[in-house]
Amino acid sequence: MSTHSSASPEGRRRARSAHTHRRNNPEARMGVLAHLRELRKRLIYVLIGLTGGAVAGWYLYDPVMAFIQRPLHELAGSHVNINFQTIGAAFDLKFTVALWISAIITSPWWIAQIGIFIAPALKRRERLFVITFGTAGVVLFLAGAASGVWVAPRAVEILQSFVPADAVSLLQANSYVSFYMRLVIAFGLSFLAPELLVALNFLGLLSARTMLKGWRWATVAAFIFAAVANPLPSPWPMILQALVLIGLYFGAVLIAWIREKLLTRRQRRAAPTSASTATPPPAAASSAPNFVHQSSNQRA
Repeated sequence: MSTHSSASPEGRRRARSAHTHRRNNPEARMGVLAHLRELRKRLIYVLIGLTGGAVAGWYLYDPVMAFIQRPLHELAGSHVNINFQTIGAAFDLKFTVALWISAIITSPWWIAQIGIFIAPALKRRERLFVITFGTAGVVLFLAGAASGVWVAPRAVEILQSFVPADAVSLLQANSYVSFYMRLVIAFGLSFLAPELLVALNFLGLLSARTMLKGWRWATVAAFIFAAVANPLPSPWPMILQALVLIGLYFGAVLIAWIREKLLTRRQRRAAPTSASTATPPPAAASSAPNFVHQSSNQRA
C-alpha cells in the first residue's frame, strides 16, 4: 500500500508534465539535436537490419550464384569460366554477395526507416502518408531491381558475343558479380528518385513549380543515366528506361502539385477564423488618447 501511494504522485507529475509538453508543443516540433539523435537512431536500425539480411544472404549464396551464372552457361558455342585469382577470393566474393542480397531483401526495412525519419516534419494528417511513402518506395525499388535482373542476362549475352569463336573467356568472379549486382542495385535506386523528390516537397524544400521548371534537366539526366547504366548496345532499352524514369518524374510533380493545392485550400479555409480571433479590441485603441487628454487637463 505504501509503495502504491508513494508511486502515484510521481506518475501524476509525469502525466501533468507530458500534458503540458503536448499543450506547449501541439505539433510535436523537434529541434536540431533531436533530429540528429533521431537520425542516429534510424541509422543504427538500418545497420541492424542489414546485418540480419547479410546473415540470410550468406545462406542464400549458392542459389543466387547459380542464378547469376545461368546467362554464362546458356551461351551457345562459347567457353566461359569464372576464376578466383587468390586463395581468399571465394570468401570475399561470398561476403560481398551476402551484402548485396541484404541490401535487396531488407529494402522494405531501410526504406521504412527513411519514412519514419521524415514523419516528424509532417502534420498529423500528413503522417498517414508515411505508410504510403514506404510502400511506394518498396514497390518502386523492387520494380527497378526487377528491370535490372531482366537487363543483366541480355547484357551478358550481347557483350560475350564479341569474344572470338575459338577463344576461352576467363572472367574474374568478383568483377562479374559486381557488374551484375551493381546493375540491379542501380536500376532499383533510379526508380526511387521520384519518391525522393516527393519527400523534399513534403519537407517544404522543393516546390512543384520548381520541379516542373526543371523538366528539361530531368530529361537529360534520365537519358544520361540510362546510357551509363544500360550496357546493351541497342538504343531501344536505353530509350525505354529513360522514358520510364521521365514518367516517374512527372508523376512526382503531379503528386507535389496536388499536395500543394490541398494545403493552399486548407490554409484559405483557416484564414477567416484566424483573422477573427486576431482582431484587437477597440477599447485598447481608444485608451491611449484619453490618457493623454487627462494628463493635459491636470497640467492646466
